[in-house]
Amino acid sequence: MTVTHFATLTEGRAHFTDLFDAAESGRPASVRRDSSRAAVVDAERLRHALAALRPSGAELVAEAGGWSMFLPGLPVAADAATVDEVLGEMVEALRDYADAWTDRLLHAPNHAQNWGLVRLIALSDDQQLKDWLVGQ
Repeated sequence: MTVTHFATLTEGRAHFTDLFDAAESGRPASVRRDSSRAAVVDAERLRHALAALRPSGAELVAEAGGWSMFLPGLPVAADAATVDEVLGEMVEALRDYADAWTDRLLHAPNHAQNWGLVRLIALSDDQQLKDWLVGQ
């Protein structure tokens, strides 16, 4: 297996196309800066892996003539008159959560572990999030 790894940021910058090509083809690619190492990964492959590793577990409940949806263990919920509308509201609630996580929750002990979910949200379009919510 060919691994594209650059030991310094300068080296990685000089070979950015190689890093990108490796990531795009699915090969491991990384670059090191001081004691940190960052992986370069194709966004769609990462989105697909995150969705598979973290099923939504969304619960849909009929109540008061409408629908409610929530994700157990997360402060994300939505209410609407129809299932399609509640899915749209839930996507908006997920995006709001991702914004809040990025702005202030990423270091909170009860939210820090949600980094994968936040990346999944950021890498998904609305339809992909709806499909993830319903388990497709």
